[in-house]
Amino acid sequence: MDRHDGFREFVLARQQALTRTAYLLTGDAHLAEDLLQSVLIKVAKQWPKLSVDGNPEAYTRKALMNQYISWRRRLQREWPSASPPERGASHDEATIDRIMLRQAMTKLTRKQRAVLVLRFWEDLTETQTAEALGCSVGNVKSQTHRALARLRRLAPELSDRSSLSLLQEVAV
Repeated sequence: MDRHDGFREFVLARQQALTRTAYLLTGDAHLAEDLLQSVLIKVAKQWPKLSVDGNPEAYTRKALMNQYISWRRRLQREWPSASPPERGASHDEATIDRIMLRQAMTKLTRKQRAVLVLRFWEDLTETQTAEALGCSVGNVKSQTHRALARLRRLAPELSDRSSLSLLQEVAV
């Protein structure tokens, strides 16, 4: 029996969801792939224990959040312009809203962004989010409050739409 039995199946089954979570955290497809790849390497090393005693999905999600939050290097993002495109015939309202939300999300702290992704994209409870991030439920609540308030300040034009519903749509 191979010590990594089941790992390939786990990755194939959860890769799309994990990639989407990584993308929501980083805001860049290539960085998301790098983030997920580095996490899966760590998960593979722990696989023998995880496949027997643990919850591989919860462990992987927590490792993904921790890796994202602790990245030391500065992530460089290239944006074609500092402001969203002109509202015109070439873009519909939903597309412009998603662009503005993505830009605003890049200005959140890593912890705030991680909390929003876990709470509103992954649809985790406050308790599950706290477990995934290794912090208290109170910390999750305060980070969520601060992150949403900051999003509203950074993108006031989105205030007529729910930030939460936009956040759920941003990876679509």
